[in-house]
Amino acid sequence: MPKKAVRKKASSKTDLPDFEASLKELENLVERMEKGELTLEESLKDFERGVELTRECQQALKSAEQKVQKLIGKGEQAELGSFDDD
Repeated sequence: MPKKAVRKKASSKTDLPDFEASLKELENLVERMEKGELTLEESLKDFERGVELTRECQQALKSAEQKVQKLIGKGEQAELGSFDDD
C-alpha cells in the first residue's frame, strides 16, 4: 500500500501564518476599503479580517522579538543599545 501523505497541523502558537503574506493581505484590504465601493456588509467583513490579520502580525513580531532576545542572551533584561560600525 502507498503511504498516505501526512499533513502538519498548525496547532501551536509557534506555527504562525507567514508575516509577509498576512501583511500583504492586510494592505489589500485597506486599499479595497479606501476605495469606498464596498457594501456595508463587505466593509464589515473586510474590517473583521483586517483585525485578525493585525493580531497575527503583532503576534509574529512579538515572537520574532522574543527569539532575537533569546539569541542575544539577554531575555527579559534586554536593553536597546547603539550600533557601532567599528
